Amino acid sequence: MSRHFTQDHEWIEVADGVGTVGITDYAQGQLGDITFVELPELGSTVSKGGSVSVVDSVKAASDVYTPVSGEVVAVNDALSDAPETVNSDAEAGGWLFKVKLSDPGDLDALMDEAAYAAYVAGL
Repeated sequence: MSRHFTQDHEWIEVADGVGTVGITDYAQGQLGDITFVELPELGSTVSKGGSVSVVDSVKAASDVYTPVSGEVVAVNDALSDAPETVNSDAEAGGWLFKVKLSDPGDLDALMDEAAYAAYVAGL
């Protein structure tokens, strides 16, 4: 499995053509305490770079953009009752949705972990 990152602080980990998407630990730290997560609709088609979810925190509401195009095949319903999971486990249990990639080439424009770490260090 490989993990990729966007400049908007989303991560995606792909296995067997399905990507698990969430926000990075850096992003949750900037947002503060997460109070609500609006998830995309199961079965919806999403386009790379499009806003598909919203994360509300005590500081602000923030759009989450999909790093790839495809079909939403799963959402993390547990976040409805426990949105704070995004704070405590942003890059694992706090995942937001899973998308079946329509074009694996979408991943080529994303950063790897080292590039993302360098990007964040420069912010």
